[in-house]
Amino acid sequence: MGRQNGITIEDALNMEYMKNCKLIAGFKGIRNTISKVNVMADPDILNWVDEGELLLTTAYSFKKDNIEEQKNLIRECAKKKLAGIGIKIYPYLESLSEEVISLADDLNFPIIDLYYATPLSDIMTPLFNEIFNRQAYLLKKIEKIYEQFMDAMLKGSNTNQIVKLISDSVKNPVYVRFEFPEEIITHFDYIDDSVRELLLENVEKYFDPNINRTKEKKLEESNELIGGKYIKRMIFPIVAKDSIYGHIVAWSTNTPLGGYDLSVLEIASTTMALEILKALSVREVENRYKSEFLEDLISHEEKRVEKAIERAPFFNINKKDRFVSITLKIKSKEEGSSKVSIGSEQTQQYITKIHDLIERNIIKLLGFNAIVVSKTERIQILLSLKKDTKIEPLLEDINKGFEEIIEKFKDLDFRIGIGRPYEGLENFNNSYLDSVKAINTGKILNEKTITNYENLGIFKILCQDHIEDELIKFYNTTLKPLVEYDNKKSTELVKTLEAFFENNGNLKKMSEVLFTHYNTVLYRIQRINEITDMSLEDPSDRLNLEIALKIKQLLKK
Repeated sequence: MGRQNGITIEDALNMEYMKNCKLIAGFKGIRNTISKVNVMADPDILNWVDEGELLLTTAYSFKKDNIEEQKNLIRECAKKKLAGIGIKIYPYLESLSEEVISLADDLNFPIIDLYYATPLSDIMTPLFNEIFNRQAYLLKKIEKIYEQFMDAMLKGSNTNQIVKLISDSVKNPVYVRFEFPEEIITHFDYIDDSVRELLLENVEKYFDPNINRTKEKKLEESNELIGGKYIKRMIFPIVAKDSIYGHIVAWSTNTPLGGYDLSVLEIASTTMALEILKALSVREVENRYKSEFLEDLISHEEKRVEKAIERAPFFNINKKDRFVSITLKIKSKEEGSSKVSIGSEQTQQYITKIHDLIERNIIKLLGFNAIVVSKTERIQILLSLKKDTKIEPLLEDINKGFEEIIEKFKDLDFRIGIGRPYEGLENFNNSYLDSVKAINTGKILNEKTITNYENLGIFKILCQDHIEDELIKFYNTTLKPLVEYDNKKSTELVKTLEAFFENNGNLKKMSEVLFTHYNTVLYRIQRINEITDMSLEDPSDRLNLEIALKIKQLLKK
C-alpha cells in the first residue's frame, strides 16, 4: 500500500450520491482507499492511472461477446492497485458475466454497479470534495502528530514514552524492536492478554533469523491469520546511516491501518533514528578516547605508556590491579548465498552491536570493571581485576557470554584470544601480546573459537616470535626428512607417527585407527626410526619427535 489518504469504498457507497449504486464483486476490498477519481473513455486509460484511483466507466466500451477482454481489464486494474472500478452496466449490458464477477472476487477487487440515471459528474464532484476534505483533515492530524513527536524529542522523552505515543496515535497495539541497543518495547494496552500472546508469537516468526526477512528498508504490509481472523500488520524499519537499527510493528486489532497510520510510523521511525544517531555519535567519541588510551598503553614507547597510566583514573582504572587482555578478531564468512563484505557498513553495524552486547551482557552483567574498544575488524577489551579475584570461574562466565554472542552472528567468523593476567597496568601489554598469540596459535591448531593462552601448554613456548629460527632448525633436523620421504614415495609415515603419540605407542590400537594390519604398522615404525635416525623406544627421541610434530603445525609445513 502506498501512502493513500482519502475515503474507503465502503464510505463512498454510504454517501447520498451513491445511494442507488451497489457493490457486486470484490467484497473483501471494501476497505480499499480512494485517493483519486478517473474516468475511462477507452481502454488506453490504464496507461495513465495511479494506485488508489477509483475508475468510472460505462459498459459501452465492453464488447458483449468478448469476456476475455473484460476479464483482462479487471486483472490490469487490480495489478495497478486501483481502489476499484464503477461501471454503468445498464443499459449497455444486462449484467456482467459470472466469469468477470468471479475473477474480481478472487482478486478482492471491488466492482460497483453505478446507477444508470446518475451522471458520472454527479459522482465525481462530491467524491473529489470528500477526498479533499478528508486529506486536508489528515494533513492537519499528521502535522499535529509530527509536532508531538518533535516535542517529545526536545523534552528528552525515553523510548517507552515514544512507543506509547505511537500506540495512542494509531489506536492499535505496537511492538518496537531495537538492534542498538538491543531492546524490545511493547504497548499492548488496547488488547487482552490472550491476543497479546498471539501477536508476540506472530512477530517472533517475522524476526526468525533463519527466515531472514528483516533487511528490507521499506514498509512491509500483510494480512496475518491471528486467532482465526485476518489482521492487517504494518512493519516499518528504523534506518540510520543506511543501516537498519530496528523495526516498528503495528496490528489493526482495533481500528483499520491506513495512510495516516503509515505517516505516524514514518515520523516515529525518523524520530527514533535521530536518537540512535545521537547514541552512535556519543559511542564514537567515547570509543575514540578509549582507543587512544589502549594504543598508548600497548605502545613500545615508554612515554606513551606513562601518559596512558596517568590517564587511567579517568576510566576508573586502578593501576595496581591485575589486568587481562581479551582480543576479538571478526571477519565475514559465506553462509549459503549470504555474504557480509569486510569493512562494509553492515559489518560495521554488526561490530557496533557486538560491542554493545559485550558491554551489557558480559561486562555490566558480570560486574567487571573494563574498557571495550571496537575497530574495523577487531574489538579489544581491558579487564581490570582485584588482586584476590579468582580467575578461572570468571573466565568460564566470560566464555559463556561470548558463545551466546557468537550464536547471534552466524554470518561472521570469530577468533577470540584471552591473555594471562598481569599485575600492574604497566604490564598490560604482556597480556595483550598473549591474547594475540592465543588467536594466531589457536587458529593454526584448529582450536575452538575462544583460545585461552594459559591453556596452550607447550605452545606457549613454541609460539614465541624470537625463537622461530631455532624452531625451523629443530624441525629440519628431526621431522623434515620424514615429511620429504612421504611426499616423494606417497607414504603415510607422518600420519603413522601422529597416531603413535595419540595412542600412547599402542601398536594394536594404531592398526585399528589407521585401518592397517599390525605387521604393516610395525614395519612403518621401523622405517620412521631409520629415516629420522632416531628411536621411538628412546624417551629423548620420542620427546623430540613429538615436539617436532607440534612445530610442524605452527610452521604450517
